[in-house]
Amino acid sequence: MAVLTLKSRELESFPSIAIDFANHKKSIEGRSEQTVCEYLIDLRIFFRYLRATELGIELDSPAFSEIDISGIGIEDMERVSTETIYRFLFYADRERGNAAVSRARKLSALRAFFRFLHTKKHLITKNPTADVEGPHHRAALPKYLSLEESLRLLSVIEEDAASKSRARDYAIVTLFLNCGMRLAELVGIDLNDVDTDMKSLRVTGKGNKQRIVYLNDACRGALSAYYAERLAPDPRAARCHALFLSSRMQRISPKTVQWMVYRYLQAAGLSNRGLSVHKLRHTAATLMYQTGRVDIRVLKDVLGHEQLSTTQIYTHVSNKGMQSAVDSNPLSALGQKKDT
Repeated sequence: MAVLTLKSRELESFPSIAIDFANHKKSIEGRSEQTVCEYLIDLRIFFRYLRATELGIELDSPAFSEIDISGIGIEDMERVSTETIYRFLFYADRERGNAAVSRARKLSALRAFFRFLHTKKHLITKNPTADVEGPHHRAALPKYLSLEESLRLLSVIEEDAASKSRARDYAIVTLFLNCGMRLAELVGIDLNDVDTDMKSLRVTGKGNKQRIVYLNDACRGALSAYYAERLAPDPRAARCHALFLSSRMQRISPKTVQWMVYRYLQAAGLSNRGLSVHKLRHTAATLMYQTGRVDIRVLKDVLGHEQLSTTQIYTHVSNKGMQSAVDSNPLSALGQKKDT
């Protein structure tokens, strides 16, 4: 069975060493298909860059995207130096216009690939990415919905009487906004992952690591309403173990969930904010931290983060909160005295 969502014709264009790397990431390390596909896409650009510089093909020419990389092998990787990596990152910056965060992602893919060849498989004698300094970029504050916007989004779904999947969609968005789970985690939930009292459910996160997600009253109410449809006596639904089903009574796909969320964001007048399914996860985390005053260490476990530093991006505070903090300074009263 294919491990990737890339089309078979696309996979055939990759060299065998890249496919071996992808299979290792997917099957052994448990990385998601999306992550592995992103690795391959970045590696494809790197391989084409190597072939273009070797064959004298202009890097900005239409021919670049047609370069055959299927024959790239270990000998080619052995010739890659640290300087080669830096030149490629320079090319990604100047020729492709990649921002620092995009260049950092490409470097991450190269580091994983060459670590696989050097440390895991011992196929090359040196790792050219070992001493490469990554591009510096400022971490952007996460985009998220306010409490009022979250309520508006849920209200739009609840009032969509024409939708045949209203209960399902409402339950999905409710789980995103209350529990902060990832898209892949949500679509992977099976019926038996939800406990009988609907107090919690089990999700499988990054690296195939499972964790328990606890449900509040809003989640239990939304799931109960959806269960009335999900557990209806339909033989097609009975054959599928997934919690959330598509209109064809199969496990709902990530793309279907994304399309649904975008549609309702637009209906709620929130489509021009750069919001997405993942931003609903940001919303849950931000609301829990800012409004619920959840401890950052607890939030780390709720979100399934490996490192506390990943969670700390949610410790940002609103402008209103910063204004309140400044106003609370006891020295602020001096301005009033001066004015009088």
